[in-house]
Amino acid sequence: MVVINNKITGDKGELDVIKRVACPNCNRKLMLLPNSYPLYDVQCRGCFFRAQVKSTNGSKPHDIIRGAGWDIIHKVLKAGALVPPLIVNFKWKENGKPKQEIRFYPFIKKASLMNYVANIKSRQRKYKMFNYNLREMKYYVLPSAEK
Repeated sequence: MVVINNKITGDKGELDVIKRVACPNCNRKLMLLPNSYPLYDVQCRGCFFRAQVKSTNGSKPHDIIRGAGWDIIHKVLKAGALVPPLIVNFKWKENGKPKQEIRFYPFIKKASLMNYVANIKSRQRKYKMFNYNLREMKYYVLPSAEK
């Protein structure tokens, strides 16, 4: 069995998004932000659009998406900022055929973030994390811009 960790899945998903979809605002190319850039993963080359990207490996579109560390988003929200826009890259197989849907969530309610404490064994400590509950969030399916 091949084990793929979340970092690898996330990095591949981000590359896939910038390759397949254009900016939802101005239709220009998206680019990656540096690793560990707070809150955002991609930005537009032509306008001020930025978004967080999440990827799933082998699952159909669903409502609960694994988020990230709680501390940074919590501090940003306390300062009055909005939850960053979200792009979710769903990839799965159906009847042996690969399927993909890339969704754009332009507005995420603060109440949709569900925080919890994860016991991360590699760090031997508890780590505050959050998940996105997208059940009632409006989204757009982004068309492929891939040539």
